[in-house]
Amino acid sequence: MLLAVALVVGQLLGQPVLVSYVRTGSMEPTIDAGDGFVPLPTAVTGPPEEGDVVTFRARQLQGGGLVTHRIVDRTDRGYVTRGDANPFTDQDGEEPPVKRTQIVAVAAEAGSGVVVIPELGTVVQAIGGALGTIQRYAAAYTGLRSLMGLTGVGYGLGLLSAIGYVVDVVTRSRRETDERDRTPDRDRGGTDGQRYLRVFTAIIVVAATGTMLLPSGPTEYGVVSAEFDSDQPSVIPAGETREQAVRLGNTGLVPVVAVLEPVGDGIGVRDRTVSIPSRGEATTEITITAPEETGYYRRVLTTHRYLALLPTPMIVGLAGVHPWLPVVVIDAVLGGGFYLLGYPLLAGRIRSRDRDDRRRSGTL
Repeated sequence: MLLAVALVVGQLLGQPVLVSYVRTGSMEPTIDAGDGFVPLPTAVTGPPEEGDVVTFRARQLQGGGLVTHRIVDRTDRGYVTRGDANPFTDQDGEEPPVKRTQIVAVAAEAGSGVVVIPELGTVVQAIGGALGTIQRYAAAYTGLRSLMGLTGVGYGLGLLSAIGYVVDVVTRSRRETDERDRTPDRDRGGTDGQRYLRVFTAIIVVAATGTMLLPSGPTEYGVVSAEFDSDQPSVIPAGETREQAVRLGNTGLVPVVAVLEPVGDGIGVRDRTVSIPSRGEATTEITITAPEETGYYRRVLTTHRYLALLPTPMIVGLAGVHPWLPVVVIDAVLGGGFYLLGYPLLAGRIRSRDRDDRRRSGTL
């Protein structure tokens, strides 16, 4: 259940967090269609190696989406990848060699194989389909379009929480009436509720952290300093500067603030701070200067992405101190806010029962 919740949170935020799953059979028999796996950020695993199953941002495959395939070779131009069930590599088609900066995660392994969660994707898709059907029927019968989408999910969770709260209160009241001398049993329920609240708070914080860290990192731009002009954007006459558009996407429902940092000489950026709307994209421009000496050079632009849960000037200021500082503060605000909203529903009942018990025992 916690894995399913983590996956749903990751989908809402736009990144595979904690767990993910494959939709096709290209990785069979290692990972069957609908099976889940555990993606580990490359910041944790280190540089990918031949034989690793990785999730990367494809440029051509699946329209440029996330693809999970195995690294079968490494060349000077990048990694060669292939699905275990495919007779040919991705690079035999239109997909160029995969750069390290495109790889966002490496599938966790235990023993001699990838850690697989059977049918996780099938279960998640079934739950999502059932939820969508329920929302459509509810919206049709009530005439409330607000019951659709994420808002409707929030209403549904709120209703289920309220129903669960009422059932819990009624059940506990009856039990307290019949078993007044069993105080530890009554207190245990509240403790369990707080434990679940902490677990879900941790899941949300981990999901938010992954959403900010997984897409962040350096992007390399190869440039050829040449003695001639060319229509190729990567070929620039020696000593000259060329502009290039950079698109930043956001597949999540929460707006994102991107802070861009050119690394080294020969590269600049028009906007160091870019706001990316929910389910949208934003565009800025970089300037790349070719050295006076001809040859092939690399230019690097580092991107840090943050959930727009704080004012943009505050995020930029915190990032100026350390790139991870906004992540820590945003996690604290998000996790602390979620915990504080849920805590009174649990702690309030615990306090009231404690007070009632003390009154009955004569201590108040």
